[in-house]
Amino acid sequence: MIYLDANATTPVDPAVLEAMLPFLREHFANPSAGYSGGRVVRRAIEQARNEVAALLGAGPAEIIFTSGGTESISAVHASVRSLWPGKPELVITGTEHPAVIESARRWEAHGGKVVRVPVHHDGRVDLDALRALVRPGITALVSIMWVNNETGVIAPMSEIVGIAHAAGALVHTDAVQAAGKIHLDVRTVSVDFLSLSGHKMYAPKGVGALYVSQRVRFEPLIIGGGQENERRSGTENVPGIVALGKAAELARHHLDDGTKTRLHSMRDRFEHLVHAALSDMRIHGCRTHRLHTTSSFCLPEIDSAGMLILLEAAGIACSAGAACHTGALHPSHVLEVMGISARDAACTLRFSFHRFNTKAEAETAAHAVIDAAHKMRAERGDDSMVISS
Repeated sequence: MIYLDANATTPVDPAVLEAMLPFLREHFANPSAGYSGGRVVRRAIEQARNEVAALLGAGPAEIIFTSGGTESISAVHASVRSLWPGKPELVITGTEHPAVIESARRWEAHGGKVVRVPVHHDGRVDLDALRALVRPGITALVSIMWVNNETGVIAPMSEIVGIAHAAGALVHTDAVQAAGKIHLDVRTVSVDFLSLSGHKMYAPKGVGALYVSQRVRFEPLIIGGGQENERRSGTENVPGIVALGKAAELARHHLDDGTKTRLHSMRDRFEHLVHAALSDMRIHGCRTHRLHTTSSFCLPEIDSAGMLILLEAAGIACSAGAACHTGALHPSHVLEVMGISARDAACTLRFSFHRFNTKAEAETAAHAVIDAAHKMRAERGDDSMVISS
């Protein structure tokens, strides 16, 4: 199987697995224990904290380990709503991950107001609209993702932070799809909160991190034993945390070793081959501000559900331009907010590459897409589109 669904989850890097195994075997002590075994484990957690902090340009004391991006997002929203009750508004976009959208619904259920900023047709945030909607003394938090999980569109985060801070609002960014893939520096782009997830950056599922700037107050979502400097209670997921630390260390290396350029070239080669054969292919999202690993496109009048069946049979794992819950496909809210019709959304595929993919795999996948589209159009009796082999 050629795996091209890395935005859903990445494979675990072998070096990450090797780093975590000792903490599943011999180093199993509770990190809160006072004896030597506990101290060994505690040092490993702090080393991982240093690595995650270095990836973000943060201080180690600003990193809280969590179970993943969803928990981190919920913790930020709950904390801000509690600590700034006089500011009732949360600002998001309609293209956020469900973790933000559902947390925003809870914000409303608890008496707050949620303001949704429009995006342009290319998926980029409408900054003029944001400027008009963020209100001094009213807006508590602006929560906008750095990189979209469906389209790969990269948000103008520096401008977003400037607009929000000028109005006295805090900024949270869901950086789950950004961390380890693009350079992030919270000193340069001074977000107040940033969430990330290990399984989107070659670590296992069930571990993540939350950056909380030393400039802002924070109230923990999970209380109990006072772990994580009393900001996230519960005995730490030590193997997961060690794995995340190693993944962060590797990510910093791969950001500068040519991996990004190689993946960008691979993605572009894949799109070029598909477009050369299927000229009505339409790529979703801003061409100049799009993650180098992500390709989301529509093949008009070719249902993605059928394409997924044919592609899986051909040994290609990818996603549709729709959300899948308990086996049922639902229209993508991201594409809908971008002004893409439900019909085109139902004809959309998403391919997301990872650093273990090869150029040969990308080319094989492109030809598989072409062949599957040819088969579906032939079965429908549509010969209007010439498709090359």
